[in-house]
Amino acid sequence: MKTIVIDPVTRIEGHAKISIFLDDAGEVADARFHVVEYRGVEKFCEGHPFTEMAGITARICGICPVSHLLAAAKTGDKILAVQIPPAAEKLRRLMNLAQIIQSHSLSFFHLSSPDFLLGWDSDPAKRNIFGLIDANPDIARAGIRLRQFGQTVIELLGARKIHAAWTVPGGVRSPLSAEGRLWILDRLPESFTTIRMALDLFKTMLDGSLKDEIHVFGAFPSLFMGLVSADREWEHYGGHLRFTDSQGNIVADGLSEDDYATFLGEAVEPWSYLKFPYYQPLGYPDGIYRVGPLARLNVCDRIGMPAADRELQNLRDRSQGTSTSSFLYHYARLIEILACLEHIQALMDDPDLLSNRVRAHGGVNQLNAIGVSEAPRGTLFHHYQVDENGLIQRVNLIIATGQNNLAMNKTIAQIAQAYIHNANGGHEISEGFLNRVEAGIRCFDPCLSCSTHAVGQMPLYVRLVNAGGDVVSERFAH
Repeated sequence: MKTIVIDPVTRIEGHAKISIFLDDAGEVADARFHVVEYRGVEKFCEGHPFTEMAGITARICGICPVSHLLAAAKTGDKILAVQIPPAAEKLRRLMNLAQIIQSHSLSFFHLSSPDFLLGWDSDPAKRNIFGLIDANPDIARAGIRLRQFGQTVIELLGARKIHAAWTVPGGVRSPLSAEGRLWILDRLPESFTTIRMALDLFKTMLDGSLKDEIHVFGAFPSLFMGLVSADREWEHYGGHLRFTDSQGNIVADGLSEDDYATFLGEAVEPWSYLKFPYYQPLGYPDGIYRVGPLARLNVCDRIGMPAADRELQNLRDRSQGTSTSSFLYHYARLIEILACLEHIQALMDDPDLLSNRVRAHGGVNQLNAIGVSEAPRGTLFHHYQVDENGLIQRVNLIIATGQNNLAMNKTIAQIAQAYIHNANGGHEISEGFLNRVEAGIRCFDPCLSCSTHAVGQMPLYVRLVNAGGDVVSERFAH
């Protein structure tokens, strides 16, 4: 059996590689997505006070620290057994909306749009944000400014764009300032203009140059999981968990994060440090499910904001119901950015954002607690067990990217099977092919620093090895 190895995968957050296995006829037999470095965060949290967990877990990643801040703080709320003030919940929601905007903007404009706008087969040295700046500076600048908007809202709340020590068990440390509110109101119109431009552009490409990708990049049936509100609308912070299937049928609803161990299992494989969560009633690996922006839009009845709901209906019309193509994660991200901007605009009229009643206090009243929040990449669980002094005894983190692990592996196998045929007839590795396989992973915007840590440059190295172990072709790219 021959093997193609892509090591590491580029334009993602973190470090991983892909192996593609060919049978004797040169056809793709299987593909695997390997996370090759060990996280270990759960272990070194032990012994720390639970009050430090927001600050510790936020440092798992510089891209999605807010997600861990919120999940840790919500878990801390339960340990204290307090109900946080209404102002604190609204402020936490505002920060999460800003987090989704900045993260989705990074994914679409910085990491993925070079493929769409410069071409799958374009020069890899230029197929990046810098190449996009040269080719289309207006789009690149707009994307950078949109991400800046989200980051600055986070900074206005927490005093830092990254690792803001602002969310705490019981609430938050401080409200939004009046000056911060005015800055947000001033920048909202530009942000709306940018997202509408991006949506129009991407929909045009979906009808033209990207039409085939919808059917090749991870189009398969699976379950979808995400939070929904009490009235079944799109949710990113509270609500309850819901599973739906590929026909839009509700498989399970009204689920609580407190009971996650009854419906989520975590499998392991010897070839990856990233766990493989699955829906327990269907077993492993049949219980494959997807989380994140596409899943959130699939499980909700509506978003609850007019412009975003119109886009959601467009997505559903294109998919003739539930969207099962992983390539449409990109469209879902843009819809969620629009939804977040609409929610932020609505929040600006709420006087609670400026209230000083932002924190409830209490002692250690629960020794076991589970918090959940929607990270940009999907549902995030924090599970802490503490002693009577509030010191961490055990931690389990179920990361959004891990929950997409089965789907990511299935996606790259589908793409490879579409583009590799009769490889025994020639060993040249097409740059465009490699990029398409990697782009299958980028559909999910994986945040592998939540499960791995890497430093330094990350060049792409691909080898084609024959059944005897001889390297018959190799390629470097950056």
